[in-house]
Amino acid sequence: MIRKLLGWFSKRPETTPLPDALWQALLTTLPFLGALADDEQIRLRALTEDFLAEKEFTTAGGLLLSDEICLAIAAQGCLPILNLGLDYYRGWVGIVVYPDEFVIPRSVEDEFGVVHEYQEVASGEAWEGGPLLISWRDAQMAGAGYNVVIHEFAHKLDMLSGEPNGVPALPPEISRSAWESVLHASYADFCARVDEAEETAHETLFDPYATENPSEFFAVMSETFFETPALLRAQYPALYEQFATFYRQDPAARLLPASGLQ
Repeated sequence: MIRKLLGWFSKRPETTPLPDALWQALLTTLPFLGALADDEQIRLRALTEDFLAEKEFTTAGGLLLSDEICLAIAAQGCLPILNLGLDYYRGWVGIVVYPDEFVIPRSVEDEFGVVHEYQEVASGEAWEGGPLLISWRDAQMAGAGYNVVIHEFAHKLDMLSGEPNGVPALPPEISRSAWESVLHASYADFCARVDEAEETAHETLFDPYATENPSEFFAVMSETFFETPALLRAQYPALYEQFATFYRQDPAARLLPASGLQ
């Protein structure tokens, strides 16, 4: 039923139209998608249909795959490329959905050449040239500034230009030096804010995980850019402008349904 409805194992041009009821339910559930202008919603819907026809969804941990799961992940994943195009997600096809957080084996070599192996609990993971892993429980937390789907898809955009470092494949109108200057200055400032917050036992406006490295900073701030854009614009206006130029969107200018300006 799901394969027939969404056509996730088919390839373009065999794109399957999304049922109206399923699409409208998603827009109601995720207000930052419902805030899109009518023409943007039309383009996002078409892009999502193409995405579902091109990518392959599988599950792990006993999760039963459903149309709602596939659509929610696909639509949120397509939001960052609404004005960039599906080619920005080239080079990979798989999306693995877990019911909850999952464990990833890690290994790291220390300064003495000794390899240490450990396991890390994760809510999402993006592999270079490989699949994207998502916790469905975490994906359902979207809407309040935490969005694991946008986060992992942002990593895919970062990886398109090579090793993930917070610098995606930039358009000609953005110089790499300008991007890095703004990104690194914002990153350093946020790291300082997190340090101060830890000393004073206060919470930060954004997820402290962004301090891990510039790549995670780019991914976390991409979540904020689409979910709570006014907050990002107020705290880091130069970074917001760079993101607006790269993504070719201005989410802060959108009117959220029944909730005023975002």
